[in-house]
This record gives sequence, structure tokens and C-alpha cells, in this order.
Amino acid sequence: MKTFVFIGGNSDVALHSRALLEASGHNIISVSRTVEGGGKSHLYGDPVQNDLPEIDEQIDGLVYFPGSITLKPFRSMKQADLQSDLEINVLGAFHSIQRYLPKMNEGSSIVLFSTVAVQTGMPFHSSVAVSKGAIEGMTRALAAEFAPKIRVNCIAPSLTNTKLASKFLSSPEKAEASAQRHPLKKVGTVDDLSGSLLFLLGETSSWMTGQVLHVDGGLSSLRV
Repeated sequence: MKTFVFIGGNSDVALHSRALLEASGHNIISVSRTVEGGGKSHLYGDPVQNDLPEIDEQIDGLVYFPGSITLKPFRSMKQADLQSDLEINVLGAFHSIQRYLPKMNEGSSIVLFSTVAVQTGMPFHSSVAVSKGAIEGMTRALAAEFAPKIRVNCIAPSLTNTKLASKFLSSPEKAEASAQRHPLKKVGTVDDLSGSLLFLLGETSSWMTGQVLHVDGGLSSLRV
């Protein structure tokens, strides 16, 4: 049995991944600002404010789920918009890794989340691209610094059918338009991201570190 810490553990992908890992006998400690279920494995924490609970167990994996989708024209964007994205996406991850790094076992795995918009320029994505681009830089820098004891990788998805993206998929017409933008002609699912996450946390990816795994329906690299 391994112990994994999920920061932002009430997201759709986190909840689904937790169910899969617990079914395989693993222990998940969920840390979030909205605690559901109570008890030892559901803990309150605010990573942006560096208000994170103490964890007694040794940790085999750490996943940082919080993110934002701020889409605005650059000319109308406020400093507060960029500051908020940087705090949620970058500062919270920074605090979480610093907090729990001393508890991580040799051979453990850290997984962060980026976005397809870092590699593929998209209008109105400047704020999220800046903040998630910093996450990709952090992934590579920490992978180098923590090697060979701890692996650090990143998942860069395109639009995925979750609560966070619900306003972009709120009608059949919007969902179909989003699907058609991808070479595989579909929007990502929670299963797609959970499968990639479990791969990066598991032994089958033990020779991978410093990588950005693009789970984006081909959007970042194909034109069809």
C-alpha cells in the first residue's frame, strides 16, 4: 500500500483518481479548502496561504490539482487577474511541495498540471499560459534538483469535461464546437486525465522525470 497526498482533492479528476487508487488498496490523504467526508483522510488546507496541515505518514506521491481558466483579452486584463492565476497555479504548488517534501519517500512521484495553451498559442489565454508555463518550468527544475530520489512530471491537458470547464461546455453546441477543435474530435474526460495521473504515480513510469505529458486530443502537435 502506498500513500498519496492530493492537494485540491475535491476536484473531479482528484475524486475519480482517488476512487481508483483506493480500490487498488492505496491510501489517499485529501487536502482542500472544502472538506467533504471529514475524518483523518480529508483535511483542510489552503495552499495559496501556505496554510497546510501536518501529515504524519510518509508519502509516496504528491499531486497538485488546483487550477484556473481565466480567459480575457489582454488589453482588458487587470493585474489582479494575473496575480490570482499565479497564486492558484504556481504559489500554491510551491507551498505544497515545500511543505511535504521532507515526508516523501525515495522513489516517490510529484505530479503537477499545466495546459495545452502553454505550447499552443491561443487568444485570450495569456494569464493562464503565463502561470502554467511557470509550472512547466518548475517541473523541469525540480526534476533535476530532486533526481534520482523523487520524480517530477506534469500533465498538460486540453479542455476536459469537468466542473472547472463547465461554462465552456454548457450546451450541446458549445460541446460539439470544442470537440471539433481537436484532431480526435472529442473533449477530454475525467478518465483520460485519471489514467495519465495513475501512470505517472505508478511504477510503470519509473524512468520518467521532468516530462510534460500532453493529454490533449492531439491539439498541441497535429493539424488535420
